[in-house]
Amino acid sequence: MAQLSDSQLVVLTAACQRPDRCVFPVNPKLKGNAAGNVLKSLLNKGLIKEVRAKRDDTVWRHDRNHGKMTLRATRAAFDALGIDPKEVAAAEDEADEASASAEAAGEAGETNENSSKSKADQRAVQKQTRADSKQAQLIAMLKTPDGATIEEIVKKFNWQAHTARGAIAGALKKKLGLNVQSEKVEGRGRVYRIA
Repeated sequence: MAQLSDSQLVVLTAACQRPDRCVFPVNPKLKGNAAGNVLKSLLNKGLIKEVRAKRDDTVWRHDRNHGKMTLRATRAAFDALGIDPKEVAAAEDEADEASASAEAAGEAGETNENSSKSKADQRAVQKQTRADSKQAQLIAMLKTPDGATIEEIVKKFNWQAHTARGAIAGALKKKLGLNVQSEKVEGRGRVYRIA
């Protein structure tokens, strides 16, 4: 797999975390030609692909034969980021099942109390699923007083350095809004911590 720029990592990380794997919206710091160049490069690498746009999707381009087209992350994107697509699919399936059972309960005329209880159960299942994810493990690692270096993250998750940096910049800072700070520590190098 070719090296990915920070911009490419941020775009891919965000897309892989969305249930529909949609590339849009892209990082607001990417404007005009910069965004187009990043997306074209990801298309050429096979990390994203064109698909027919649904009604509410952002349109990438108009195709004469297929109509409105948008962009979605491919399985290769998950591989490039070190994310197991099976884990993502399992989490999506659980969320879909929980949503379907909640809808069925609502149609059956459950009281608000019972409906609230089922929503709490759904959240508990989702939290349990996320606790085992690499993202949750990375957050726990960065919340320790010692924090972690890129090298330590690479070793723990068997990632490449650019994947670790992309996870910090994209998933933790941009998507989750966590306050990730870094400082140079003598004998260790740059150490990242969640404040």
